[in-house]
Amino acid sequence: MNPVILEHYKHPRRHGALAAPTVRRRDVNPFCGDEVTIDLLLANGRIEDAGFDGRGCSLSLAAASILLDNVTGRPIDAVRRMSSDDMLALLDMEIGPIRRKCALLPFSVLQACLAEEKNGHE
Repeated sequence: MNPVILEHYKHPRRHGALAAPTVRRRDVNPFCGDEVTIDLLLANGRIEDAGFDGRGCSLSLAAASILLDNVTGRPIDAVRRMSSDDMLALLDMEIGPIRRKCALLPFSVLQACLAEEKNGHE
């Protein structure tokens, strides 16, 4: 396993719920049971803070840690433009088709958070 993935799994960054998130979303991978909840604090057009909680395989939890570490402080519009390929590039390892759902679960939850925030302000 990629040492960065292992490090983020053993010592996740941004792990834990935020006290007063702007938006919170949760989703489950029905194939393996992985679940991830993401909290975002959005202000001034940026992701000011982020946190996650969940349970599942090392890949899904490490992916949540890597993703939130990467997007915190960035403009919301830039994060909305991220693709699943961008997410997989952050992980820097080959991921087979079965494990892709694990790796992309945090990304889909993050995008759902941003869609909810956008819909709430239109």
